Amino acid sequence: MYRVVVSGSFSSAHYLRGYKGKCEKLHGHNWKIEVEVEGEELDKKGLLIDFKKLKKILNNILNELDHRNLNEVPYFKKKNPSSENIAFYVYKKMKEKIKGLKIVSVSCWEKEDSKAIFIP
Repeated sequence: MYRVVVSGSFSSAHYLRGYKGKCEKLHGHNWKIEVEVEGEELDKKGLLIDFKKLKKILNNILNELDHRNLNEVPYFKKKNPSSENIAFYVYKKMKEKIKGLKIVSVSCWEKEDSKAIFIP
């Protein structure tokens, strides 16, 4: 089994509906996203997937979220844009683009010492 991991980042604002505390007010983060994929076979070049290709897919998704109020992104109109839901959102979008590989996990850091992980 082979695994490849890439990461990317974006900056955005959000607020958590129904939350009691500071996070119920509009505030921002510099988010970091890490995606881990796995598969059993390498291609003819000896790659599971080219890092550049995987990063491009991830960065295209993150560009949709960059410098936005996440609460205004259609997916988050009814779901809170929590780290957990952002990780799931990225997983769902990545799954649409990656064929033949399993997405092992998507991690979402909202700050250096706090992250949520979605594992399908």
